[in-house]
Amino acid sequence: MSGPRAPKGTYDLLPDEAALRDDVVATAARVFGAHGYRRVVTPEFEETGLFERGVGEATDIVRKEMYTFEDKGGRSLTLRPEGTAPICRLYVEHGLHKWPQPVKLWYYCPMFRYERPQAGRYREHYQLGAEAIGSPAPEVDAEVIAMLAQLFAELGIGGLRLAVNSMGDPACRPAYVGRLREYLRGREDELCADCRERLELNPLRTFDCKVESCRAVLDEAPHIDEHLCPECREHFDTVLGLLRRVGLEPELDFRLVRGLDYYTRTTFEFSSDRLGAQSGVGGGGRYDGLVEQVGGPPTPGVGFGSGLERITLAMGAREAPGLGPAAFVVAFTDEVRGDAFVLAQGLRRAGLAVELDLAGRSAKGQLKQAGRSGAAYAVLLGLEELPPETVRVKALAGGGEEDVPAAGVAAWLTARKESE
Repeated sequence: MSGPRAPKGTYDLLPDEAALRDDVVATAARVFGAHGYRRVVTPEFEETGLFERGVGEATDIVRKEMYTFEDKGGRSLTLRPEGTAPICRLYVEHGLHKWPQPVKLWYYCPMFRYERPQAGRYREHYQLGAEAIGSPAPEVDAEVIAMLAQLFAELGIGGLRLAVNSMGDPACRPAYVGRLREYLRGREDELCADCRERLELNPLRTFDCKVESCRAVLDEAPHIDEHLCPECREHFDTVLGLLRRVGLEPELDFRLVRGLDYYTRTTFEFSSDRLGAQSGVGGGGRYDGLVEQVGGPPTPGVGFGSGLERITLAMGAREAPGLGPAAFVVAFTDEVRGDAFVLAQGLRRAGLAVELDLAGRSAKGQLKQAGRSGAAYAVLLGLEELPPETVRVKALAGGGEEDVPAAGVAAWLTARKESE
């Protein structure tokens, strides 16, 4: 009989994997903070209507992938499937329109979607995201794209491709949607059942299809850039120009509509050749109507999301960052085990990472465990040759040692740590 296992589409992070994840998030916090973005946290679940209104009832997320349930009060709630609609709800609920605009926010949290698990895609996955709400300026689009590119560069993700598109706006997109629907109806018998349904709900969603016969039809479909109004064209050209001026090489991709209905104008996606067929590593776009759709005033916005699982896959094999303690306290006799415990606690209160034996090992076993722990030093108590209230500090890498008053060992270790 097999033992308990994590639910399908979920996974555990062991200590080294969690350390790598923490390192990625810390890098993101630094990069995002340098651009003026501040972290927020939203609930794990929201009212279902938030996603139906914001994400779009024609999307696969709402139609097939949401974890929706009724609570004991009869309310329909949904585990968060994406991050932007909750941020817009937060913006409206807390009156962030009164802050200086744009309001720049970032988040790191789990998302939940019922989809087929595959490499880097899970039913519970973690996402980094950033949103800039309150400005229609193309410079904001360029900033969020360049910020995500900087994060990927600092994480050492190679083989990146940046695809961009413009979705137009409510002034010019309807004419394109009408022409696309007309074209697809003329070849409806070549489309899969899902795309025939999307044709009626929102024909733009057909570009999400991975069925080869549908993709062949869409290769010959009219392009949205042929229908952009002058304002959308100018906005898009400005974004492209800014990206090129900061060293990025955006490639135009008229298929890039993303999987959500709220996008307007700019959409973008980074992909990595390290990820195979499912190569997307992060993307987003502008959503000038979303705040209004969730109940706020007309407010422009732009942002992105990037899955932590996709990021770490694209980073390739990495060692966990060095997290060994500053010292490992070793008790050479049973009589000083209590003293070792007290010393370790004192060193921790002084801000040092310290471990000690908690398994009754011999002195030799403790020294071996000190080496395994990755500690820089072993602090030895109970040696017969030492004067009272004195310890020996042994460098585990170089082998040098020094006798130090027990009361001064925290200062000694701190000084060595700061000089490294």
